[in-house]
Amino acid sequence: MTTRHDTIVVALGGNALAPQGDDVTLYDQFRHTRESLAAVVVLAAEGWRIAIVHGNGPQVGNALRRNELAMFEIEPLPLGVLVAGTAGWIGYMIQQSLMNALRRESIDRQVITVITQTVVARDDPRLAEPTKPIGRTLSEETAAGLRARGDVVAPDGSGRLRRMAPSPTPVDIVEADAVKQLVDEGKIVVAAGGGGTPVYADPVKGWEGLDAVVDKDRSAAVLGRRLDAHTLLILTDVSAVHRDWGTDRAAPIARMTVAEAQRLLATEQLGRGSMAPKLEAAAAFVAAGGRRAVIAHLSEGAAALRGETGTTILGDDA
Repeated sequence: MTTRHDTIVVALGGNALAPQGDDVTLYDQFRHTRESLAAVVVLAAEGWRIAIVHGNGPQVGNALRRNELAMFEIEPLPLGVLVAGTAGWIGYMIQQSLMNALRRESIDRQVITVITQTVVARDDPRLAEPTKPIGRTLSEETAAGLRARGDVVAPDGSGRLRRMAPSPTPVDIVEADAVKQLVDEGKIVVAAGGGGTPVYADPVKGWEGLDAVVDKDRSAAVLGRRLDAHTLLILTDVSAVHRDWGTDRAAPIARMTVAEAQRLLATEQLGRGSMAPKLEAAAAFVAAGGRRAVIAHLSEGAAALRGETGTTILGDDA
């Protein structure tokens, strides 16, 4: 049973904000973003306290490519700074689109974007293993050129050649207390954009940035715990978590406990792709005290929260 004062963290993938394909324009992304926020409008009308976390895989990869194409004219920016930059303009896109949608429904809620830093461990072994796909599909020729200069290129979950970036595990969100204050006041806050810019604590300099990207679902789980959130809602392009994904035995799972989720993650049933990090984040959020986590298709968020579709992860005592 939720109340008017419960907090929900909604995680939107970078692909959820951009239609499929590599030749999308900014106008396409604005249109798709407007279509992606229907569930958030419903939540706002119901009185939920809301934080939105978004991905930026396609966008930050494209920003990195723009840097490379212009590097002989303008000094390129490092990946960590590009994460912050995309968090700014994607936040603006979500903020404007959501404000307009709320106004049409006569819902008086403010929307604010906060650029946040995500704490990671400086010695995280994931920093040495680029595994997170970013940017658009690469031709064999472009991939060969990137590999020749030391970049990592590999097939993503769909078999497309993509640039890979390091993706360390998030530990905390530097600005979490400020985000919580805003959310508790009833403002809808876009935070940890692109998973947040990864930083580590240097004993002399303080916070120092890293050239990596953080998985937005894992960051959403961390932020949810810091906000004392009731629910984590992960919206994606798949209707639910499936057993035996990619086979003729694939079957959606409507409900599972944390222990069941962990057992599934220990198998190979989820196949290749990004569902494993989503389920890991969902299970971690609930194990740390969250009431429930829901994984659902982008267009079915409200229905999934009612238990009509998607996958709901609950505590082991549920």
